[in-house]
Amino acid sequence: MILKNKVAKWADYLSDVRFKKFLIILLVLHSSFFLSGCGVYSFTGTNLSPDIKTFSVLNFTMGTAGGPSDLPQRLTEDLKEYFQRNTSLTSQPGGGDLVLEGSVTGYDVLPAAPTANDQAGLNRLNVTIQVRYTNAKDETKNFDQSFTYYADFPQDQTLNQNEARLLPTIRENLVQQIFNKSAADW
Repeated sequence: MILKNKVAKWADYLSDVRFKKFLIILLVLHSSFFLSGCGVYSFTGTNLSPDIKTFSVLNFTMGTAGGPSDLPQRLTEDLKEYFQRNTSLTSQPGGGDLVLEGSVTGYDVLPAAPTANDQAGLNRLNVTIQVRYTNAKDETKNFDQSFTYYADFPQDQTLNQNEARLLPTIRENLVQQIFNKSAADW
């Protein structure tokens, strides 16, 4: 009986016009708080203007000796996929609001982690790419910059034994660096 009376009181209160007005005002104020903000923000971490709708990744080229011949094409495809996955931009073959192009400028195996015998304890595969980024909507964001990433492998193994394992990680990190510099503006 007591529970029934309490339920009836709540039902009366919820049907009250003043309470409904209060809820509507609260909802409007609450939503305006979340809609206001400091500039452009995206949950993917990008800092792109809302008027940017398209991007183009032109085919990367090989500007150095060494390295697999498909490395530039794989970088191109990885960049396209990363932008499609992490932005709402539409990819187009050329002339996008954002344009990325570049070339592989370094593919080197260097000694790393010297030992007491003046020998390398590890070898390091170092990949460098030069990227030109053009933002058609804001030229102050344009850049032409070099990006480098590396991965180590044991000194007693050859590059051929490790290349297929190391390159996906190197490409992934290079793509992230480029994305962070261009779309996330880091």
